[in-house]
Amino acid sequence: MPFTADEAFNLLQSAYANNRLAHAYLITGPAGSGKRELANRLCALLLKEKITDLKHSDIHVIEPESKSRRILIEQMRELERNLHMRSLLGGHKIGVIVDADRLQPNAANAFLKTLEEPPGQSSLLLLSSLPDQLLETILSRCLDIPLRPVEARQATPLQTKLLHALQAHAQQERPGLVEAFRLVREFQTLLGEARETIQADADAALKAEEQHYKQTSEAGKWLEEREDYYKALIESRYVAARHSLLETMEQWWADALRQQAAQPAGELTSTLDQPTFAADTATLGTRHSTTTLLRKSDAFETLRQHLANPGVQEQLALECAFLRAFGE
Repeated sequence: MPFTADEAFNLLQSAYANNRLAHAYLITGPAGSGKRELANRLCALLLKEKITDLKHSDIHVIEPESKSRRILIEQMRELERNLHMRSLLGGHKIGVIVDADRLQPNAANAFLKTLEEPPGQSSLLLLSSLPDQLLETILSRCLDIPLRPVEARQATPLQTKLLHALQAHAQQERPGLVEAFRLVREFQTLLGEARETIQADADAALKAEEQHYKQTSEAGKWLEEREDYYKALIESRYVAARHSLLETMEQWWADALRQQAAQPAGELTSTLDQPTFAADTATLGTRHSTTTLLRKSDAFETLRQHLANPGVQEQLALECAFLRAFGE
């Protein structure tokens, strides 16, 4: 269950008071949930002094820096060296990995030993908006702290289109396989729109940079590096857009479960992820059993795991998930 940043910190504070803090935490949540702020507060607790934006001689922050916006193995090795060295102030040492989902595979694998056998008096904090992109071996070695935004977020245009498609599906009396395939096609169309928009924005940004740097002597080499950078940026933003749409799917079925548990039915709008569509999720809560709703929700949790595997074909994985969730 996701926490607010304040709720999470209170739990961590209690664990600290009882000497039960874990050595590695994975702080997850969307933009606006306070991941970095929570990490800063936990660092201040461990170091016993006021900290501002993770700035401290015993806090070692790693972020994507390469042209491909990835975290490289050299950065992880530097972090390991710093953690094995003696604290400058004779106390705790903390490694913070921002956007941990951007770890290159070899960097992630090299990091596993540190996760398994952390140096004395050290802690590791991993921050990520896309935890499903992390290796399972990393996920299993960290204690997860899922955060939720303090304020409700406005749905993006793509999320709004998806919600209306889900609404239309819910309003059908007996939707079957044909309707399930229609819904997955609409979802794939939305993904296509997302990629086109991201590609267009990246092309425009690269073109603007070309105009500025085309007269330099290193223009050829520079252009190749920037093309690599934008290629990685496009893929990263596409994965984030897909993640937001899958999150909407999970919220849809979670709301149906909440509606089913509400007494009287349909009067739970204040705690719904999508209150505008309360009547539709209430219908689903009445139509399906709890077991069925859990199975439908699980279809998208399984889909996330499958899509984290680079060998999985996206289209096939989507079709299988939608058939599980919507093939009545």
